[in-house]
Amino acid sequence: MKSVLRTIFVITAFFCVTQSSAVIKKPLQNFKISGYAQGTTYHVSYFAQDSLVSAQDLDLVLAGIDSSLSLYKPYSIINKFNNSQAGTEIDGHFRKVYIKSEEVTRRTDGLFDITVQPLVQAWGFGAEKASSLPDSATVRSILKCVGAEKVKLSNNALLKTLPCVKVDMDGIAQGYSVDILADFLKSRKIRNFMVELGGEIRVEGRKPSGAFFSIGIETPGSDETPGQPLQKILNVQGGAITTSGNYRNYHTSGARRISHIINPRTGFPEESELISVTVHAQDAITADAYDNALMLMGLKKALAFVENTDDLAAYFIYRRQDGSVADTACRKFKKILNQK
Repeated sequence: MKSVLRTIFVITAFFCVTQSSAVIKKPLQNFKISGYAQGTTYHVSYFAQDSLVSAQDLDLVLAGIDSSLSLYKPYSIINKFNNSQAGTEIDGHFRKVYIKSEEVTRRTDGLFDITVQPLVQAWGFGAEKASSLPDSATVRSILKCVGAEKVKLSNNALLKTLPCVKVDMDGIAQGYSVDILADFLKSRKIRNFMVELGGEIRVEGRKPSGAFFSIGIETPGSDETPGQPLQKILNVQGGAITTSGNYRNYHTSGARRISHIINPRTGFPEESELISVTVHAQDAITADAYDNALMLMGLKKALAFVENTDDLAAYFIYRRQDGSVADTACRKFKKILNQK
């Protein structure tokens, strides 16, 4: 009799616990966090039963990255390197970004090159304002200090061959920052989220309804100004989306428009038919590193490059010879466009 009663008690207790669990289980809520970092804004949206991350948490993560890679923080490691004669010790953030930059430099035949910093500064896009634009002789002189072969990783230090060699991680650091924020969310057991920093985006999972996260690609107008209706809507289940364009970050010299995208081979700003390139990759550091390099390639070479690169997909907005604006995409990117 005791055995039967014990069995009944256990079954009853299990039923009560199960019922109780079903009652107290909360539905997933959408939590949104926004802030300011790296000279721009960030937005994080995630789904969970309770708030698991605060703005203070994310600001602390981003501050750690800035202390390594920000040209706008006098105490940063990147500024210590740039101001050094032969190099300096680096931290984990710097090391990871440098290793990735080496890979992309190699795969793009030098079109992506972090030693472009002296050229970026000379053309008026650096941390310090340039008093005038460089002429051809000045550019040739600066090019002596540019080249990926002029820096080398040695244990925990990054070394340089000439004191004038300086690096700029802005073409890859924001993508890396987005990945680090994504990793932080996953460390808090968040599995469905979207992270955006300065237009660089990382997505994982879906909304509770089962729908994909939707990302819009902005259409430059006929005068290449932002704020036009969205050109395309992407439905993305995972990975990263970044965009590089010459219609936002530029300045003018007379009738000439100076793009912030500098070719490290020639020393001059990018000039091609491309208006913008949007890249999809598994992580934001990869997408961010390649979008500028694809802009420098021009449409034909860039399209061929991504068609033959397994881990990249890209969408291009470009100007035809008659001045009209058109778009195209590689096969892999078209699958994202058609995904529901």
